[in-house]
Amino acid sequence: MLPSEKAKTTKTDVVIIGAGPVGLFAVFELGLLDLECHLIDILDRAGGQCAELYPEKPIYDIPAWPVISGHNLTERLLEQIAPFDPQFHYNRMVTMLEKQDDGSFIVETDENEKFHCAVIVIAAGGGSFQPKRPPVPGIEEFEKHSVFYSIRRIEEFRDLDLLIAGGGDSALDWTLNLQPLAKSITLVHRREEFRGAPDSVKKMRALVEAGKINLQIGQITDLQGNCGVLEKVSIKDKEGGLNELKVDRILPFFGLTMKLGPVANWGLNLHENLIAVDTEKFATSEPGIFAIGDINTYPGKLKLILSGFHEAALMAQAAKKHISPDERIIFQYTTSSTKLQKKLGV
Repeated sequence: MLPSEKAKTTKTDVVIIGAGPVGLFAVFELGLLDLECHLIDILDRAGGQCAELYPEKPIYDIPAWPVISGHNLTERLLEQIAPFDPQFHYNRMVTMLEKQDDGSFIVETDENEKFHCAVIVIAAGGGSFQPKRPPVPGIEEFEKHSVFYSIRRIEEFRDLDLLIAGGGDSALDWTLNLQPLAKSITLVHRREEFRGAPDSVKKMRALVEAGKINLQIGQITDLQGNCGVLEKVSIKDKEGGLNELKVDRILPFFGLTMKLGPVANWGLNLHENLIAVDTEKFATSEPGIFAIGDINTYPGKLKLILSGFHEAALMAQAAKKHISPDERIIFQYTTSSTKLQKKLGV
């Protein structure tokens, strides 16, 4: 498909697809090398899965931060890259990629925007993602009003009767985190065994034993309410009986459906729906296109944010060489380079 002639074209050095933590840190590394970045993301804000799925959930393996939330990590990264003035384009999906005769690229979004760039960095996590919807008739009516698949502001659930559905880490973690402020919490899972961390399961069962939360083994079968406002939920227990429960909000945590979307049609080498890269430059099979973070794969790959930060640093050096092959690139440290410190405003 040829790009639309009516679409406005924005010229830039780099287009980053994905504004999660790894994509944001890539802006920093590229900015140190004087490369301008535009970021495109399908979500309505920066932060990727950290912002969408667990903005207030603690993260423990970011260097120098014994504990930091997904929201705060995103805010610190945005603060760090502010000197480079990156441009963000939210609520958009890249629909077309066309290589030009000179090796550059035209990128087009579903908002009829065009970007002309020398390098593309795919930092889209596992691709575009959406939560798995429980098989409950009419649940769509209550979504975004009484049914939520992620928690952005924990205070919005204070003093409410909550039903949390699921048996994995997300369901257990939010049961533990919301218990101190909710009016009541009922955890619903279809069987006695849980898939989450053993320590979380132990803590959850202790709260049940103390009468601080309710545990029901069964499945949600029916929702009752009007205009998206939930009133009651029917739960079918393991014996087949039906129980009605007064509920203000439902939080289903049944995992995510990940899709590469149009990326799968860009002619890149894929392995089990991930993009194969080298470990020197994190380059894909297409010169000028790099992939960093959870969306790439290579021997020994670890799906950690800190690993993505390392990948971003090496990718940036390779991207600079791709854009300016004849320029001598001198590696500098931010701690000692007055040139880099000037760029950072320090």
